[in-house]
Amino acid sequence: MRTIHTDQIIQNISEMCIEANLYLSGDIKSAIHKGTQKEKSPLGRRILGQLVENMEIASTDQIPVCQDTGMTVVFLNIGQDVHIEGCLLADAVNEGIRRGYTDGCLRKSVVKDPLLRENTKDNTPGIIHYEIVPGDQLEIIVAPKGFGSENMSRIYMLKPADGIEGVKEAILTAVKDAGPNACPPMVIGVGIGGDFEKCAVMAKQALTRDISESSDIPYVRELEEEILDKINGLGIGPGGLGGTTTALGININTYPTHIAGLPVAVNICCHVARHVKRYI
Repeated sequence: MRTIHTDQIIQNISEMCIEANLYLSGDIKSAIHKGTQKEKSPLGRRILGQLVENMEIASTDQIPVCQDTGMTVVFLNIGQDVHIEGCLLADAVNEGIRRGYTDGCLRKSVVKDPLLRENTKDNTPGIIHYEIVPGDQLEIIVAPKGFGSENMSRIYMLKPADGIEGVKEAILTAVKDAGPNACPPMVIGVGIGGDFEKCAVMAKQALTRDISESSDIPYVRELEEEILDKINGLGIGPGGLGGTTTALGININTYPTHIAGLPVAVNICCHVARHVKRYI
């Protein structure tokens, strides 16, 4: 049994909130750079060049890469041989978010009540997902999610008879409907299977996977490649102003489901696709 004090969790999450908002991950930076070389539209290339310039300024001047610093989503993969001491784990996560967004001078975007709309002024609470896994480590993934793209996300409760063609159509429909509103080029997370809420969590989790890494399931890997090609053939392009780089990547997660269902969630993300991972 290994003991982790919540002070460590608070400190790491605070740092990760700032890191995620100031620096793009390596896979996203690489994809944007490649996009500037492959994009066929002159205007699209110029927009992608501006995105490169933007991320360089953010890193150099220590300012957020996007003005929407998001609602903080945290995935905690807790080793079953870990004992956490200190305060309540959820309180530690939210304290880390509060410190990160306050000390980092990041925009606070969370409201206390969805209808009364009073700002909490510290970007808490976050969205926390817990999973118990083998081992004696705590894996933390911090993924701030802006709502320009989040609002374009969709869940489809398909019939089993819709099959893989129905899944393809659902994903493409979500992307078409999003158009320029999701700040393309997009990164797309898809969850297939489970039930109503499981597919949505899988789609969000898929956005934290390196977009240069394909699924290890052969048919899913082929589906990711096919759908990415089709999305980039839609002509939406960078900034929604036309071109061949509508999406930088698509990650698909699957899970067993009921004989009567085929749930599909499409979680759309803008080009920053913020995510930071650490182990304690």
